[in-house]
Amino acid sequence: MKSTPPGADQAMSRLLSIMDDLREKCPWDQKQTMSSLRQLTIEETYELADAITNGDLQAIKEELGDLLLHLVFYAKIASEQNVFTFNEVVEGICKKLIDRHPHIYGDIKVKDEHEVKRNWEKLKMKEGKKSVLSGVPVSLPALVKAMRLQEKSKQVGFEWENAGQVWDKVKEEMLELEQEVKATPVPSQDTKQQDRIEEEFGDLLFSLVNYGRFLNIDPENALERTNKKFVTRFQLMETAAQEDGKRLSEMTLEEMDVIWNRIKHLSSQ
Repeated sequence: MKSTPPGADQAMSRLLSIMDDLREKCPWDQKQTMSSLRQLTIEETYELADAITNGDLQAIKEELGDLLLHLVFYAKIASEQNVFTFNEVVEGICKKLIDRHPHIYGDIKVKDEHEVKRNWEKLKMKEGKKSVLSGVPVSLPALVKAMRLQEKSKQVGFEWENAGQVWDKVKEEMLELEQEVKATPVPSQDTKQQDRIEEEFGDLLFSLVNYGRFLNIDPENALERTNKKFVTRFQLMETAAQEDGKRLSEMTLEEMDVIWNRIKHLSSQ
């Protein structure tokens, strides 16, 4: 194995020492529990995701530090409760990485990354997992979860052969949704019909996520990019309207469309 990068041990020791000081001397840090940190950790993870989406390397570095602090914090609380230590966390992940990379630390041969993933799933099943889908967190955002479920099921061969087949499935789901919508006016007073419409809409989204995966596109990231683009253009439209002495609420849709299309044209140049 390669040696640790110069200064890494010292930097990590310093962070652990600072964490000890904070738990001993800072009133806020003293009050924190794993439960109280949970939501903050989720926020930090999303901030890292934002930085990655924006391609902001400086922000990525900062957010990685914030997330590392949370990992150290959880381990510190656990060590105070005599449950586990930070070193045990590190040793645990080291063992898992070695066990799950027999093509690196053993005599297993693999052709590509797809075969690596298939081996991972086989190893997880040997470790006691009852389903190949059991490793997908329940609380994941729906788009991310859909992609992870599809990636997991792929490892046992439950997969389309090509993108064309997936696109046919998208069109099929789109037609089924259209048929349900035509069956009853929307919003429907018939709750069962409304449930069927929602179900078909979900099927369409799931198939679109699958198609995106075949195009090597992260659906969550793609949608977030579109969200950011919409926010930017909408705010520019608000500014343009104000410069003309108007408010969007006082304008017709046709008037707003003129401004929107102008902004869209300028942003695409």
